[in-house]
Amino acid sequence: MAVLLGVLSMAAVACGSDDDAGGTTAASTTAAATSEAPTTEPAGTAAASTEPAGTDPAGTDPAATDTPATDTPGTDAPEPAATGTLRLGYFGNVTHAPAVIGEEQGLFAKALGDGVDIQYVYFNSGTEAIEALFSGAIDASFIGPNPAINGFAQSDGEALRIVAGTTSGGASLVVKPEITSPADLAGKTLASPSLGNTQDVALRAWLKTQGYETDTTGGGDVSIVPQANADTLTAFKDGSIDGAWVPEPWATRLVLEGGGKVLVNEADLWPNGQFVTTHLIVETNYLNDHPDIVKGLISGLLDAIDFANSDPAEAQKVTNKGIERITTKALSDETIAGAWANLTFTPDPVSSSLQKSKDDAVAVGLLDEVDLTGIYDLTILNGLLADRGEPEVKGL
Repeated sequence: MAVLLGVLSMAAVACGSDDDAGGTTAASTTAAATSEAPTTEPAGTAAASTEPAGTDPAGTDPAATDTPATDTPGTDAPEPAATGTLRLGYFGNVTHAPAVIGEEQGLFAKALGDGVDIQYVYFNSGTEAIEALFSGAIDASFIGPNPAINGFAQSDGEALRIVAGTTSGGASLVVKPEITSPADLAGKTLASPSLGNTQDVALRAWLKTQGYETDTTGGGDVSIVPQANADTLTAFKDGSIDGAWVPEPWATRLVLEGGGKVLVNEADLWPNGQFVTTHLIVETNYLNDHPDIVKGLISGLLDAIDFANSDPAEAQKVTNKGIERITTKALSDETIAGAWANLTFTPDPVSSSLQKSKDDAVAVGLLDEVDLTGIYDLTILNGLLADRGEPEVKGL
């Protein structure tokens, strides 16, 4: 079933472009074929004995008693198969690799089963994804941290919940070779993906720690120019900008294609190098009404993360194939390999970094103070992790 989606632009500055903008020119959709997984039988198809196993009531011939209940089918029957529709958003970008893999390898469809019609929606920015969630056009999306924060804030904490992590790391400040220290940035022009997005906030917050003032109009000690990542690469090549704080694969492309060098790897600014780049959000009412579908989605995500981590070379090929399908242009092998080395794929949402990102956005004047209590609902994820014998993850 084909789906047509018109995505309106969001006026609120704070939402910004997502931290991992894809490179597609418009949001697009497709319906996925469902998997051939067998349908689960409903619970209770076989009756259990009314007598406990091994009992021998007085005056009863043991041979004539009911069949013992031990191992009787139906006492721990599987849940009924999920049914319904899931409209899932993500970006055609390497920082969304588990989402790309989940579709390309059919892992989401397999985990959800034949009863769920999954429809994929591709976005260029977190603004688009949040607007689609608000309008009821999608049910869930992979997205960056700051758009999720802003969507939560704009809806007074009602619209969405973060249900799983996806990707950590993969953002850097890349500059011209002659810039060798933060002191060299005075009077320079730097780019970010968009005003108020995750890298824009990180850049402004870091510059503040270095003693530089910035503003939202490109003034201050260091001029910040928010623009599309593709435009940033062009501007960096022609010398219009001196550097940019960008996500992968753009950081790697600025180095390989633009001759830049990494001045700041954002991972170096975080404990253990871990900070959220992409996580999975679900519309709150959908989560409450369809926990079985959300469970299947997260299960498929865990399988996709396992695939990405267990065979990086093959995972890069699969991801690049998906990126080419969505954007019409694949990354070079050198670019995707370089970007991959800076990313960690994990179901841990790294919640402490979300809190810090919010605090930074408030500190640089791009976000009003907001309480993030309730933004996470990791119950389903932790149940699945427990089933796999893996440690639980924590929210705020």
